[in-house]
Amino acid sequence: MSVQVARLRAELRHDSALVATPTPRLSWAVADAPDGWVQSGAEVRRGTEVVVLDGAEQVLVAWPFAPLAAGERCAVEVRVSGAGHGGEEVSTGWSAPLDVEAAFLAEGAWTALPVGLADPAEHATPALLRHAFTLPAAPLRAVLRWTALGTADPRVNGAEVDDTVLGPGWTSYQHRLVHETVDVTDLLVAGENVLAASLAGCWFTESYGFMDAATTVYGSQPRFLARLEVDLPDGSRTVIETGPEWHATGEGPIVSSGLYAGEHHDARRALPGWDAPGYDEDASPATWSPVTVGADWGERSGLAPDAPVPTPEARVAPPVRRLERVAVVDTLTAPDGGTILDFGQNLVGRLRLTVAGEAGTELVLRHAEVLEDGDLALRPLRAAVSTDTYVLAGADGGETWEPAHTFHGFRYARVDGWPGDLAADAAAGAVVAVVLASDLERTGWFSSGHALLDRFHENVVQGMRGNFLAIPTDCPQRDERLGWTGDIGIFAPTAAYLADCDGFLVSWLRDLALEQAPSGDVPMVVPAVLPSFDALGSAAAWADAATLVPWALYERFGDVGVLADAYPSMRAWVDREVELSLGQGTWTGQMQLGDWLDPTAPPENPAAARCDGDIVASAYLARSLRVLADTAAVLGHDEDGERYAQEADRTREAFEARFVTHDGLMTSDAPTAYALALRFDLVLDARRRQGLSDRLAELVRRDGYRIGTGFVGTPLVADALVEGGHVRQAARLLLQTECPSWLYPVTMGATTVWERWDSMLPDGSVNPGEMTSFNHYALGAVADFCHRVVAGLAASAPGYRRLHVEPHPLPGLPHATARHLTPYGPAEAGWRREGIGADAEVVVEVVVPPGVVADVVLPDGCTHEVASGTHVWRVPAPEEPAPRGPYGLDSPTSAVIDDPRAYAAMIGAIAAKDPGRAEAVKRATVWTERRPVIQALVFIVPDLIGDVAAALAQVD
Repeated sequence: MSVQVARLRAELRHDSALVATPTPRLSWAVADAPDGWVQSGAEVRRGTEVVVLDGAEQVLVAWPFAPLAAGERCAVEVRVSGAGHGGEEVSTGWSAPLDVEAAFLAEGAWTALPVGLADPAEHATPALLRHAFTLPAAPLRAVLRWTALGTADPRVNGAEVDDTVLGPGWTSYQHRLVHETVDVTDLLVAGENVLAASLAGCWFTESYGFMDAATTVYGSQPRFLARLEVDLPDGSRTVIETGPEWHATGEGPIVSSGLYAGEHHDARRALPGWDAPGYDEDASPATWSPVTVGADWGERSGLAPDAPVPTPEARVAPPVRRLERVAVVDTLTAPDGGTILDFGQNLVGRLRLTVAGEAGTELVLRHAEVLEDGDLALRPLRAAVSTDTYVLAGADGGETWEPAHTFHGFRYARVDGWPGDLAADAAAGAVVAVVLASDLERTGWFSSGHALLDRFHENVVQGMRGNFLAIPTDCPQRDERLGWTGDIGIFAPTAAYLADCDGFLVSWLRDLALEQAPSGDVPMVVPAVLPSFDALGSAAAWADAATLVPWALYERFGDVGVLADAYPSMRAWVDREVELSLGQGTWTGQMQLGDWLDPTAPPENPAAARCDGDIVASAYLARSLRVLADTAAVLGHDEDGERYAQEADRTREAFEARFVTHDGLMTSDAPTAYALALRFDLVLDARRRQGLSDRLAELVRRDGYRIGTGFVGTPLVADALVEGGHVRQAARLLLQTECPSWLYPVTMGATTVWERWDSMLPDGSVNPGEMTSFNHYALGAVADFCHRVVAGLAASAPGYRRLHVEPHPLPGLPHATARHLTPYGPAEAGWRREGIGADAEVVVEVVVPPGVVADVVLPDGCTHEVASGTHVWRVPAPEEPAPRGPYGLDSPTSAVIDDPRAYAAMIGAIAAKDPGRAEAVKRATVWTERRPVIQALVFIVPDLIGDVAAALAQVD
């Protein structure tokens, strides 16, 4: 095939060429290029205008034409020239045209008013709104722009306008609204037309907070805003907007709807034709009346009740859509005889029912992530009822229903009241789970041939998908579902590998900047709906999302624009951090969440970590200073760059002086402390770094190769081990299956990443802690280590313009491969083992996309620089340590834990007689060189010492 331009796009959305800027950047890849391809130039065509661009750049290329006017559309085509290894210049044909459309409006053009139900009966009353209008002719073109305070389902002449759901999503409503832009030309006709919407409160009217402190933040009733521009054949334009002439009713089929509570739908209250022409409001069984106009802001919003809404802006991120339907995989019976449906996957969405029965039959749908004692485990949901109710209309031929304005996190659903054989009907597809998420393109994959590790990676993917719904949330199921900054701050690099989330996180970062206090403080959740948390101030690692998320997007997508947009926010936060350090170079003495959910912390106090919070705060101060200095350099703010670099150096020196002892140990002798010092380059001397790494390896072994880190340390510890040459220890940690570990939840049937290492205890009971989510992506941030280090695929220049490939064949893995759809095209790196004994080899295979160069470091230390194409090397397999043994009661516990055979023999001998005490030995033993096996056993299993001795003696 000939060379061709592929994946032409404008700005940050893969699903649309709607753009929110008059000068959208263009990106393209090159397919079917010869090996070694380098682009030498490109031509960009818009109509008859052609602009010639020199050079190799093809990602986020500046708009080469006059700025787009509001609402303007144009077709853009690209063709490129370049050469491969042969040196022959090759040109592509013109690409398929990309129809770019300016989704934004001219300044002052948005005059649509927020409308809603005039006399609501209850808080957050769902409403139906409609407006009839007449057109003299069918339109040439019609564009609907709409938004809501809440969620809306717009319709034109009885038809849904597009396939999005839960629109327009969640933003910091009092600061920023986004509008959807939809072409509805084909839905309008000459004569009478109707623009309508089903409206509910969802995020806008929800009460946020914990226990009795939950309160409404934004407002008590939802609102809808719309502007319909209709271009007619005579050249005129008609504009239809929301305003006082609209009508509404609160007597539609949706009786109530809440983000946490769920939705109650009474199909007997359906109003056929309400959203179409010809509907007679006066003859309707529902009472229709003129709408109320205005937002009616709540007290906690910080706005006057009658304050205007922010002028809506065009969205930059893909909307929420239905991404998948999941069938029931099993039907279970609860202890009280109720029926529970198992969908086999912890997911985020809602149920879709197809059912026939008598009018008035009530179906109650309850949702939960896990089971406990044979029924739904509802305690982890806290105050979230997560219950949908559907009352049948009794329609001939049955009826189909899916909630419209809510979602749940669940694997299991209990359905009560089903009129018939639910098990048989569900097996036939009468009940399915509909998966909802922001429609991000998946871009990253990993496989290793290790079933548990591969399942864990899939759990990370599933957890991210469920929690990337409108905003990046902590969890999707309980009375929270908030944009916790700490979670996305540590997970952003993993997210940016797995999905094209640039626009999604850019949108969220705009809210973060708007919610930031004048002091520079960053709220713990964005949007900021926990005002009681303001008294806590900013927390290190959480607030540092202001710097770390933009930097991660720049590194992964090459997006300088995100740095430019975020720079004032980044600088404000770092200046605040420096202020909090009181001029001493370290940030100490304040409340910190620290290494949140350290596995040694008691369930009721998740901040009680082994690593001192002052170390976490000071390390993140240094890290954010360095990131800001680098950002300033990228943006050309040289004076800022030099100043922040000097402050970063001073902070690093102060950190080492305060937190690293003369003996080369951290003052908090905890894995997270060492991982922070190493991964954030807070100690530069090579000998001291090696000493810190060696101590980290000792601590990991002392803990029996079980996880000893929380939110902060978990993404860093495996990297820190490998950098210090402790590859085997990193492998043992990564592949551990005992609790706490990454793979323990997989052994317990997890299909997403848990919030706690032991959200479910080994006996199948749910952790008693108040926070027990089974879908929390944060601890899955180690997936980035799997991509970059295990498989070896990393970016060494922003946007993967240059690759660094350095695979690490970890003991216990037969192979590993990472594949990533970079902005330049698919890249892949992987290795596999072949042969045995002296003939054992590692085969390394690398695929470099056109226009990219890769620096390759092979397992034997040899280095290569390669251009685009597929490259294969064979190197001798790393030597495995010779088997040790036999072992005895005098053997150091460190020797036993280092040899999986000896450890299995020791624990197995105890478990055969007393499984409970075997678990106690695992927890209580300190695996060190100075402690013999006999000392680990004498107080716990004195009666089984002989059994252990016999088992160890057989290991040779």
